Parts: sequence; C-alpha cells; structure tokens
Amino acid sequence: MSTMILYRELHLDHIESCPYLQERAVRHANFLASELSPVEISVLLAQGWRKFGIHFFRPACPDCMDCTPLRIHVPSFDPSKSQRRVARKNRDMTVRFLPSRYQPEYYNLFQTHSRSRFGQDTDIDHFLHLFHAPSCPGLVSEFRLGERLVGLGYLDWGRDCLSSVYFVFDPAFSDRSPGIFGVLAEIEHARALRLDWYYLGYFVPGCPTMAYKDRFNPRQYLDWNTGIWVPAQTSVPNASTPNKRF
Repeated sequence: MSTMILYRELHLDHIESCPYLQERAVRHANFLASELSPVEISVLLAQGWRKFGIHFFRPACPDCMDCTPLRIHVPSFDPSKSQRRVARKNRDMTVRFLPSRYQPEYYNLFQTHSRSRFGQDTDIDHFLHLFHAPSCPGLVSEFRLGERLVGLGYLDWGRDCLSSVYFVFDPAFSDRSPGIFGVLAEIEHARALRLDWYYLGYFVPGCPTMAYKDRFNPRQYLDWNTGIWVPAQTSVPNASTPNKRF
C-alpha cells in the first residue's frame, strides 16, 4: 500500500549549463513528495532517482547520459588495500548512526565544508530544506574525534538499502580521507542491518570530485537505456547516447 504524499507532479526543469562537465547541458525530471515507505524509496532508488528533502530528481539531459547511478552490493563488498589503510588510519574515530534530527553543529560543519570546497555559504533555511525536511526513513552518520564532529553523512533507509544523500567533513582532517572512510563505515552499517545495497549517488566519468566512487567493489551501474543494473566489470552505459527517457 502506498503511503507517499505527492505535492507536485513529475515535470521537466529548464535546460542549464552542466556543473560537472564543461560545454554540456543539464536538465532534470523532478517531483515533490513525502511520507514514502521503505519499499517506495527502494523502488525509486533502483530506478535512478535521487533526493534532497522532499525534492526528487533524476537527469533528463537532451544529449548526455553521463550521470550514472552507482550502487554497491553490500554482502559481497571487499575493500581494497588502500581502503583498508584508510580504515586503519581512522581507528580512533567514533562512528554513530542516529535518527536524523537537526543539531547546530551539523549546520556549522556543513558551512565549513561548503566554504572550503566550493566557496559557498548556505543559509539555515536552505540547509533544513535539503536535509531536515524528511520524506522517507533516514539516518545520520556522525564521525567524531573525541567530542569534535569531523564528518557527517545523511542517509535514506529503504527496505533493502541505505543511500548516501550527502557527506561533509572538516577540511582540517582531509589527510584522513574522511569521504572514503565515511563510505566504508556506512557500508558496514548497511551490512549490520542485513541490507543488500548501498547507493553512492551518481558517478560522472571525467569528474575529479567523483572519481573515488569508482573504486568500491563489487559495484553496479544503472544502464539508462535498459533500466537494468549491470556489473561495472561487464558493461558501462553508453554515455554518448541522447537521453530519450522523457
């Protein structure tokens, strides 16, 4: 039985410049909804949808299909040697998974991360809209050294999966590879919950900030042409094909 409340029907955005690849155009299909059940969010994630708050979206670009959904098969996950080194380097980190409730230090860390990485400020209302307007079951992952919050992840929790919505960290601790450690810890939490999948969001070949996503195995990509998830080792979606889904 559906529990989803739909606030705005599916529609297409205007075409804009792509933030990931130069000289490309981007357009999204999107809708607004809340009160999704674990089954409903799992179905949407498996279809390539992503979300911030009540805003659900997926790419519908006219001439590109490079934004490719990526997921990890949790029971089979095997960290690489370099990933094991990252885990060892962060053995003194305290990791907790908690219900998603706003804390002022969450916003402060988000601001620190955004200013360092993107030179941007985000007002508190927009932050709350992105991460604390719940539309489905969710969690936060806290990463602390002593009492200091140095990393924070937002996760959607489906019937068979966890999905990484966003992860931020204190740039003063960049030498610890906190983004990679965050993925490792969240995959292990998905394993503890006996879930099948961990969704890493979109992977864009040629985008340096997303290169780390292509280093977790075994991973699958969603082939936009067929709607089928395929192992990365056997097939990669044809990114040069125009998007005909909408």
